[in-house]
Amino acid sequence: MPSRTRTTRSIRNTAMASILASLALASNAHAGTTGSVSITSDYIFRGTTQANQGPALQGGVEYAADSGFYVGTWGSNVSWLSDLSSTAAPISSSLELDVYGGYRGKFNDTVSYDVGALYYWYPGDFPSGFNSADTLEVYAGISVAASEKITLGAKYSVATTDLFGYADSSGSGYLDLSANFVVAEGWTLGAHAGKQWIQGSGNGAFEYADWKLGITKGFDNGFSVGLAYTGTDADDTLYVNPYGNKTARDTVALTVTKAF
Repeated sequence: MPSRTRTTRSIRNTAMASILASLALASNAHAGTTGSVSITSDYIFRGTTQANQGPALQGGVEYAADSGFYVGTWGSNVSWLSDLSSTAAPISSSLELDVYGGYRGKFNDTVSYDVGALYYWYPGDFPSGFNSADTLEVYAGISVAASEKITLGAKYSVATTDLFGYADSSGSGYLDLSANFVVAEGWTLGAHAGKQWIQGSGNGAFEYADWKLGITKGFDNGFSVGLAYTGTDADDTLYVNPYGNKTARDTVALTVTKAF
């Protein structure tokens, strides 16, 4: 992530902690709960590294009701905010916690839809005047089972707050197009193309497209291993951290996941 213009926004730690605690209780109380734990060589989000090309430990839990409503939480270590830290403006933030909820349904046997909201929370200590990276997005998606082995998807997300700290960027949108192909038993080939638009004066230069191609092998014991190549057309002079590392460069990441 690049550096951002800064203003002040408070973080509601107590309210968020209560939500996370409620989700944890739900995971213990309901049979409709699923989750996963992963370790990845690089946390790539919309084509950009969130951990300065370092490894990340991730996990999440979701409760889905028979009615179609769902709620969940997910977390990962990150470094892109603390990477902006300096002696004059220290930043202590190394965690991303997401809380989301929505509704999934079907138009027919082959076409499904998904609508909801997702809140990205970055707890930590920030200097006075720092524009919070916390972001709320609403989204709508559709997926089509083109055949028993091919699934196509499209999803559009809109930020109702500033987007990840960009000043005056409410209304920014992200388009996610995907295709998954079952190429053999347990093997899935996935392809993705995305486009990030960023509202606000001067923010247009940070807009970019990203893409991903990956292969995943799933095992009967709930483990899966994935290898993915990601890239973007982002301006390297804008997407560079204080260490001189390009944050939107082409990357190959290995991920091991255990679902439960």
